[in-house]
Amino acid sequence: MLDRRTLLKSSAAIGAVALAGPALAASHGPLKVVATFSILGDMVQRVGGKHISLTTLVGPNGDAHVYQPVPADAKAVSQAQLLVVNGLAFEGWLDRLVEASGFKGARVVATDGIKPLPTEEHHDDDDDHKKEAEHKDHDDHKDHDDHKDKHKDHDEHKEEAGHDDHHGHHHGEFDPHAWQSLAHAATYVDNITAALSKADPANASSYYQNRAAYVAEIQAMDAKLRKLVDALPKDSRTVVTPHDAFGYLAVSYGLKFVAPQGISTESEVSAADVAKLIRQIREEKIKAVFIENIADDRLIKQISNETGATIGGALYSDALSEPSGPAGTYLDMMNHNVTTLTKALSS
Repeated sequence: MLDRRTLLKSSAAIGAVALAGPALAASHGPLKVVATFSILGDMVQRVGGKHISLTTLVGPNGDAHVYQPVPADAKAVSQAQLLVVNGLAFEGWLDRLVEASGFKGARVVATDGIKPLPTEEHHDDDDDHKKEAEHKDHDDHKDHDDHKDKHKDHDEHKEEAGHDDHHGHHHGEFDPHAWQSLAHAATYVDNITAALSKADPANASSYYQNRAAYVAEIQAMDAKLRKLVDALPKDSRTVVTPHDAFGYLAVSYGLKFVAPQGISTESEVSAADVAKLIRQIREEKIKAVFIENIADDRLIKQISNETGATIGGALYSDALSEPSGPAGTYLDMMNHNVTTLTKALSS
């Protein structure tokens, strides 16, 4: 829940960040900014307004998990004074693009300061480590040294991955979809505001004014959507989606999301996972399943046919819709998603 005290503290904190360090003097004309994908681009535009020239690399309905940069992207990044990224290993292709472009500007990670949710893979790794610990008395000294060397190699690999991966392994230790929490969205906006103000101090007051108005809208949307979910029966709060993109929304509003596919749309879907999900839908009498704008909907349609669950509509997970669509902005996306799923689950 967003409150006034949190917002005031946040405002003071980002003010300090914006005043710290040398400014990146903006050239004549709007500040050239690149955002990696459409949701982030909308946030950047809301704060930057008329003072920035924004390029968004992965556009509406685009899947940033599997995106392949094009030459125009390298050109845009090379000319950018500020590069805004999600982080948490979301943009796996980004470091190669930055290196190829010769980017010399500043990079801001919008998720800085957010406590990320661990992925299911990371939970499994933790369980494996616990099992190893339980049997450590049976390991000899050589095995122990080998185990330490493996961890050393793993730590070195994490450091080489760079700050943008937030110490993630290949698929990431953390769920990168932090924008699915409106409370975290305010942190995104804080980081964006601080970065824009530092890069272009002449227009800092405008950025902070835009931030204040935007965060107020985020707070109002959070209150509205919380009421919608609170009205749902406790036994009608399980949501089935194609890939695991809504963990932060689940934590925020007391929902449960299940999906046949993992955090990334690149992950493989096993027949066993699908069969398990079908059993769960039948046993829990889950009323509705949902498709996503960035995912192939054939599997969800198959699951619907086999279980009798209704397809409750399309949710927008990793990308906005076209501007004229139901999720043309970040706040429209959040409103559409929660309105759609609560309507389906309450019917």
